[in-house]
Amino acid sequence: MTHDQQLRDHLVKLLRQGQAFRTQQELLEGITVREAGEQVEQLPYTIWQQLEHLRFTQRDILNFSNNPDYQEPNWPDDYWPSQAAPPDQKAINNTIKTITDDLEQMVQLVQNTDNDLFKPFAHSQGQTLLREAMLVAEHNAYHLGQIVLIRRLLGKLK
Repeated sequence: MTHDQQLRDHLVKLLRQGQAFRTQQELLEGITVREAGEQVEQLPYTIWQQLEHLRFTQRDILNFSNNPDYQEPNWPDDYWPSQAAPPDQKAINNTIKTITDDLEQMVQLVQNTDNDLFKPFAHSQGQTLLREAMLVAEHNAYHLGQIVLIRRLLGKLK
């Protein structure tokens, strides 16, 4: 196995499995409308806002990685939803499905050996696919950790 393939395999594990914590699927399992919109005192975001931020930001990174005509959204307004609670369970399920699907798209980019992990994107300021994949992994881990904390404070997760 080449060093390139080893790196790709490590990135995929980092993106999918949460080697130092439970998987994304396990951490997001069973979130209800009530739980997602419940505000914890002294915390600025609900689970719903965290989920929507994850969805939007991951999609933004994926768009940047795929689109030479990428247009950067406005920070922070476009990245954080104003609604504290989801409209219904379907919205939660759709958001989690989109997060999962977009993560798999990033995995596919990483696994495709036609994509040079180290070559800067033509439309970038030096960003590479390697950097963007690590950014997705780091960002997702950070916000999944926040969701775990909120769920624990709400008594919904051990």
